[in-house]
Amino acid sequence: MALALALAACGGSSPATTSSSSAADPSVPAATSVATAGTLVNPRPKPRRRPRPRPTAYAVGLRVLRIVDPSRHVTLPDGSTAPRVLITYVRYPALGTPGGGDQPGAPAAVHDGPFPLLIFGHGYNVTPAPYTALQQAWARAGYVVAAPLFPLENPGAPGGPNENDLVNQPGDMSVVISRVLADSSAPPSWLHGLVNRRAVAVSGQSDGGDTALAAAYDSADHDSRIRAAVILSGAEIPGLNGFAFGAGSPPLLATQGTADTINPPDMTTTFYDPAARPKYLLELLGAPHLPPYTTEQPQLGIVERVTIAFLDHYLKHSATGIARMRRFGNVPGVATLNANP
Repeated sequence: MALALALAACGGSSPATTSSSSAADPSVPAATSVATAGTLVNPRPKPRRRPRPRPTAYAVGLRVLRIVDPSRHVTLPDGSTAPRVLITYVRYPALGTPGGGDQPGAPAAVHDGPFPLLIFGHGYNVTPAPYTALQQAWARAGYVVAAPLFPLENPGAPGGPNENDLVNQPGDMSVVISRVLADSSAPPSWLHGLVNRRAVAVSGQSDGGDTALAAAYDSADHDSRIRAAVILSGAEIPGLNGFAFGAGSPPLLATQGTADTINPPDMTTTFYDPAARPKYLLELLGAPHLPPYTTEQPQLGIVERVTIAFLDHYLKHSATGIARMRRFGNVPGVATLNANP
């Protein structure tokens, strides 16, 4: 009677029954529940399956987005205006064998996501194409990399490239962030579920670095969704609202070739010195302006490894990120890393 009342107090549950196999074999312990003092002890739960570890490298998929921003315009050589159109090359972790080149339209590795998002800006009078190897390295390491073609600074711009449009490019980066995040939230899109909206970074080289710097740190117009910035031989854009590098601003990795005559080293120290920690300066000894980010070895490989370790630490919370930055960024006679975590 007391046992029946105790079980009733537990919501009317009945003891688990013993399986026929254990009942037939007295050497197998019975799996019955035991009720004492009003407590029902359940059978031992089945062990949980361990989650499948994520791959350390991916194939690289490539798709192209056409993003139209009707709220902002470009002025054409004849004085007419048109909405800003951003042809954006998106590289992403894809299914398939890691290594090799781009795989257009490859299925995304969505089941390993979501992945951090990295927006990359090209330099003046070039396109995203010269930086293909760097973008592929980031995507292979588990990042969605979106590289817009800036409408008036590329060599095919109407009337030729126009550097006066540089002040509008930080807004282009924000537009690309918004579009990619929106598509990642929309089930019909191939980007659905692929992007971690809380892990967004910006990068760029030369004028693209200027663009990324302003998108992350401009005192009035910075994009608060940006969580880290990688500035490759960049500088502050004159004529903006000024830059805010105070506490709580995104972690900064700046890289600079010491033999760069287009964006000399003092352009990098101008923004790096006042920046709050965490900040890192990768100096490429004797390196020029563009080749370390496109073709020149071993500098390109160093840039790839150091930037990935930086992004891993601040966007993926890797415990080994800073140690890898120090290991990859200090190469006698080639590179030094000034680390202020």
